[in-house]
Amino acid sequence: MAITPPAGVIELLQAMVRIDTVNGGVTGVDRAEAPLAELLAGYAGAWLMETELLPVEGQADQLLITHRVGEDRPWVLLDSHMDTVSVAGMTIDPFSAEIVDGKLFGRGACDTKGTGAAMLWALRQYGLSNDRPNNIALLFSVNEEVSMSGIKSFVANDLPRFDWSPHLVIVGEPTEHLPVIAHNGCLRFEITTRGQAVHSSVPWEGRSAIRDMVKALGVIDAGYIARLDAEHDLTGRAACSVNLLRGGSAPNIVPEHCACEVDRRLVPGEDAEQVLDDFRALLDPLADEDPGFDYDITVRVRHPPLLPEHSAAALPHVQAALAEHGIRRPVVGAPFATHAGYLGSAGLPTIVFGPGSPYPAHTKDEWVSVKEIEQGARVYKSLMRAELAD
Repeated sequence: MAITPPAGVIELLQAMVRIDTVNGGVTGVDRAEAPLAELLAGYAGAWLMETELLPVEGQADQLLITHRVGEDRPWVLLDSHMDTVSVAGMTIDPFSAEIVDGKLFGRGACDTKGTGAAMLWALRQYGLSNDRPNNIALLFSVNEEVSMSGIKSFVANDLPRFDWSPHLVIVGEPTEHLPVIAHNGCLRFEITTRGQAVHSSVPWEGRSAIRDMVKALGVIDAGYIARLDAEHDLTGRAACSVNLLRGGSAPNIVPEHCACEVDRRLVPGEDAEQVLDDFRALLDPLADEDPGFDYDITVRVRHPPLLPEHSAAALPHVQAALAEHGIRRPVVGAPFATHAGYLGSAGLPTIVFGPGSPYPAHTKDEWVSVKEIEQGARVYKSLMRAELAD
C-alpha cells in the first residue's frame, strides 16, 4: 500500500505520537522505536530523501535521513530521539495526539517527538526550496531516556565511516527556542558492600552488608554531599544524591549483599574520574579501620557535559535563524544531560535548541504548543540555510 505522507508538521507530529515508543528498558519491549523509524523512513522515501538504518547493539536501529545538494557543500546535522519515558500514571490517553486549546497532548509530544517532527518537516520544506546551500542529515536516535547508547554508537561507529563531518550540529530538545550552550554531565554508579550471610538467630557469626552500607552512607552524606560546592555560571550547582538502595534476601537472614546507586551531576569542567577517586578516598579508610569492610564501585552511566566552547561556533547560526523570524532569546545553560555532551566532546560545534517548553515533558498530561512546533519548523529550516564555511 502506498504511503500517504502528512500534509503538515502537526499532522506529522500526531502520527509520531500515536506510535508507542516507550523505552524498552522500561517496558521490556524489544526494539521499541522500530515502528516509528519505519514510519518516518516511509515518509522520507516518499519525499525522495535518502534513508539509512544505523544498527545499535541491543537496540532498535537508528534512522538517518539525508538530503545532499553537493559533495563540496557543508553539512548540518540535526538529532532528535524517538524513545519516551513511561506512560504509567498518565491522566490522558498517551497516544491520542489530541489537540485541545492549541496544545497537542501525548507521551513524547514535548520530549522529543515535537522537535523531530519540526526537523523533518523543515527538511521537507528545505528540499522543495531553491535556496539549499548545505547538505542536511537528520538523525532519529534511540535509547536516550535510559543510557544514551544510541548517540554513543553513532559517534563511535557511524561518524568515522561517513565521507563528511558536520559543520553545525543541533540537538533537538524542548528549550522554548532558548539556545542551550552548556549543560551538566551525569555520572551514576553503584556502591556494593559484601558481608557474610548467617541465620538471624546468630548474627555475630556473620557480617551484615546492610550495616556496612549504613556506615558508608553516613560518610558519604557528611563527608561528600554536605560539602559539595562545585558550581558553573550557566548550569548551576553540582548535585549528588543516593536514590536507590537494595539489600537482604529474607527477614531471618543476615544480608551478605547491599547496593546503593548514586547520581552525581557534573558541572562543566569537573572530571568523572576525580569524583570516583573522591568517593574511594572516603570509603577506603573504613576498610583500613575494619578489614572486614568490603566494597566495590561500578559505573552504570557516564554522560559528558556540554562545554560552552563546544557551542561557540554554533551559537551565531542559531541567533541568526531566530532573528530572521523576529525572535530574541538569551543564551542559557541546563542542569540536565543531553546527546550534545557526546557530540560536543567529539569536537563538533554543537548546541541544544528546540521548540516547546521543557516543563510538560515526562508529566501525566504531556503536551506541546502547536504554534511553537510550527514556528520551530520555520526556524529549523532557516538553520539548514546557515552560511557555513566550506
